Amino acid sequence: MLSFFISLAVSSISQAAVLPDDRIDLLYHGYDGGGAQIDGPSILVRKNIGASVSVAANYYVDMVTSASIDVQATASPYSEERKETGFSGQYLVDRSTIKLGYVSSKENDYDASTYTLGVDQSFFGDLTTVGFGVSFGEDVVGQNTDPTYARDLQRRKYSINASQIVTKNLLASLSFDSATDQCLNLTQDESCLNNPYRSVRYLSGTGGYLYQSERYPHTRNSDALGLRAIYYLPYRASVRLDARQFSDSWGIDADNVELRYLHPYGERFLIEVKYRMYEQTGADFYADLFPYRDAQNFLARDKELSPFSSTTIGLGVTYKIPPGLIPWFEKSTANLYWDHFNIDYDDFRDARVSPTEFAAGDEPLYNLEADVIRLYFSFWF
Repeated sequence: MLSFFISLAVSSISQAAVLPDDRIDLLYHGYDGGGAQIDGPSILVRKNIGASVSVAANYYVDMVTSASIDVQATASPYSEERKETGFSGQYLVDRSTIKLGYVSSKENDYDASTYTLGVDQSFFGDLTTVGFGVSFGEDVVGQNTDPTYARDLQRRKYSINASQIVTKNLLASLSFDSATDQCLNLTQDESCLNNPYRSVRYLSGTGGYLYQSERYPHTRNSDALGLRAIYYLPYRASVRLDARQFSDSWGIDADNVELRYLHPYGERFLIEVKYRMYEQTGADFYADLFPYRDAQNFLARDKELSPFSSTTIGLGVTYKIPPGLIPWFEKSTANLYWDHFNIDYDDFRDARVSPTEFAAGDEPLYNLEADVIRLYFSFWF
């Protein structure tokens, strides 16, 4: 029983040359916060073919209903649906694992296709694993109000990682990711990296403000360095630490630290507690309120590009279902996770307030709280 819970905890960090188990995951996810509701189902099926090949297929749906602060300020509430289909495979050769993947995502105004390739190699009796990965994406950005609007986005990402069994109780990994997003065949005044529905605001000269469309650069380069460690405690529990640093060519620097504690309860339960802190600077061309129209070459008022900090608390429970209760499966689990986000924006103001109460630029700063629920069942066969 202990080895079963340990395998669940280690799966996200250990990368030795072994194939994953035959498994089916059924998921429901839900997000509620900031005027937006997102939920939907997902199913993942993974199957080994012989001793060297594993294949998997995933189907994922997001149903979105949004009346967020951006929508309320400049547009009308909307509903949409995103469908994602993915296929992947792994090929095991001695101590090496070759991974291939394809993901297609479609919604009414955005189509995305992503191809991935990765190789992991273990050394020193599987104590050390080194890997690299590349991904290539081709997206088409559309706009519901203009059927002729179509802009091509090309995405590339390169990653290297290394994991190490440091002691019998300590596992650690280090990763580095570098990504480039680039618009193709666009004029200087166009971009594919901004939301085509979002606007920036600028002072009107009469004490109020007006809106104009956002305007972003054609490219975005980013680098991220991550460290992860998991330590097993004497009483069957474990502690996991994740730290990540991010920077990009738009001037955003971000730091993220997450701590998780996992504790078995009895023979069938695994309890997880999580706390996460995140902080970032704003993009060079971001402003909540510009001094006048076309104040600079690039303009953004996306709150995700503003300076902000956030905290997340999370609780999770995994229950190992008794053998034989669900026929045809060797073992199965029920899993419920809940996260609560609190985001404080340092330079994004609530433009929904009455202009008779607050002058332009003096509105209260925006704060967002949201809850995320994930309920899923896993079946091994």
